[in-house]
Amino acid sequence: MTDQYGAQAAKTAANAMRDKLQVESPIMAMILGSGLGKVAASLESPRKMSYGDIPGFPKVSVVGHAGEATAGKLEGREVLVFSGRPHMYEGNPAAMVAFPVRVLHALGAKVLFLSNAAGGIRRSYRAGDMMVLEDHINLMNQNPLTGPLQDGDDRFPDMSEAYDALLRKVMREAAPELGVTLHEGVYAGLSGPSYETRAEIRMLERLGADAVGMSTVPEVIVARALGMRVAAVSCIANVASGLSNSPVSHSEVLDTTGRVSEEFVKLIRALVRAL
Repeated sequence: MTDQYGAQAAKTAANAMRDKLQVESPIMAMILGSGLGKVAASLESPRKMSYGDIPGFPKVSVVGHAGEATAGKLEGREVLVFSGRPHMYEGNPAAMVAFPVRVLHALGAKVLFLSNAAGGIRRSYRAGDMMVLEDHINLMNQNPLTGPLQDGDDRFPDMSEAYDALLRKVMREAAPELGVTLHEGVYAGLSGPSYETRAEIRMLERLGADAVGMSTVPEVIVARALGMRVAAVSCIANVASGLSNSPVSHSEVLDTTGRVSEEFVKLIRALVRAL
């Protein structure tokens, strides 16, 4: 890691956001993936800021990622939403991909919620289902903590409980009342951008992965190194490559995430109420 994506750079970015968005210590900070940015539109008294106006902030170029930070109230509590994220497949190092987490921590956030669109590997999953992450497998060939130790980081963070058990419990218990189909499983993070081959999906299934995607893992690693509580949900946007006769496409991902966005917002509201 270079200082470009380290603790001091995060403080500079956080100061700019604090002045523009008038936000400090949100009850929960969120980084939302493909097509799942509708939460930002649900905020009361919203204040917005483009990623391009945040010093040192990485750009996003993927369709379905708005590239915008929104502060406001949800369920009467102050939250901060990043709609869209950078990815390693855009040519970004893992430290840059996880830099937004450092900025959120510098703004005082202690709870981080992440979402992504993922391919379902477990045979019982269907497009439109959601999966609470209970664990992950890092197959992205990079770790965002590589390099000099940053201020506030644990040099060797324990990842045995990367995803907060209490936050997972809140979502599991809320889902039936909300009419949300919610599973719990293991997410495999690959660097992308090509979708997986049939053989790779068989390998991931044998390794114990229930869903596969191209994000989230670097963010979780940095969040845990900083001592943040983490919760994450995958929208199962499609059946993974090789498990159906239809080719996988990004447009299919956006169609599915758009279809379930209302249910997703309900789940987020339930989590914020419980904090």
